[in-house]
Amino acid sequence: MRALRATSNPFADLHRADTPLLLPNAWDHASATAMAGKGFRAIGTTSLAVAAAVGLPDGASATRDETLRLALVLGSQPFLLSVDAESGFSEDPDEVGEFARQLVMVGAVGINLEDALGSPDRHAAKIAAVKAAAPGLFVNARTDTYWLGEHGGEHGEHGVRSEAETLSRLDAYQQAGADGVFVPGLTDAREIAALVARLDVPLNILYSPTGPTVPQLGDLGVSRISLGSFLYRRAMGAALDALDEIREGRKPGGRTPTYEDIQKTGTDVARDV
Repeated sequence: MRALRATSNPFADLHRADTPLLLPNAWDHASATAMAGKGFRAIGTTSLAVAAAVGLPDGASATRDETLRLALVLGSQPFLLSVDAESGFSEDPDEVGEFARQLVMVGAVGINLEDALGSPDRHAAKIAAVKAAAPGLFVNARTDTYWLGEHGGEHGEHGVRSEAETLSRLDAYQQAGADGVFVPGLTDAREIAALVARLDVPLNILYSPTGPTVPQLGDLGVSRISLGSFLYRRAMGAALDALDEIREGRKPGGRTPTYEDIQKTGTDVARDV
């Protein structure tokens, strides 16, 4: 029996709008508040930034507590929060379900779960456990067939493997109750359109500066476009560029929020303490 999907979740409704949900990914309260201030109704987190902030590797299931702590800070804010939970921080589906329940308790409405090219049956079991423990939580099931495939072996080999294996994995995740599916690394317009036609749930694509634009992805039928760690890495790049410019005797370019602008983002948190 297929698990219940988050049909009554306002976050799910954003995946059924006329235009794709563009989901920026924050790494702390200040960044999330600034993004929400630009009019974004939903904000995601990025596991790379959470891990980097404490000197740990991303994707190693090492930041469960840090992820929950960030969700606690952001979950009470006036935007919909989706949490990047890597692969659930456990191989035990029941433990993943319990983590999802804790996310709901602190205010999250969505969770991103990646398979890291592990057993699709195990990932499907995690999805089912999350839906049992937190039925209203929007589960975005990610497969890494393209993401990890790009970083190993010959591109041609992985291209053929990814297209076939992606369909198989996503179908299993749909059957387990995923509310949406995510294929980072996929940028080919033909393959994206083919996936949309085969899926019963919304397709999430990771934005790439070298891939289709947001309007083009919308025309292909994509329902959600995530920015992942892109904004965090851009912020780091801007800081390093400014450092170089200052050292070289030049005035830094780009936008610089004032001290007061950043200070204001912490006002609500301070009141809650």
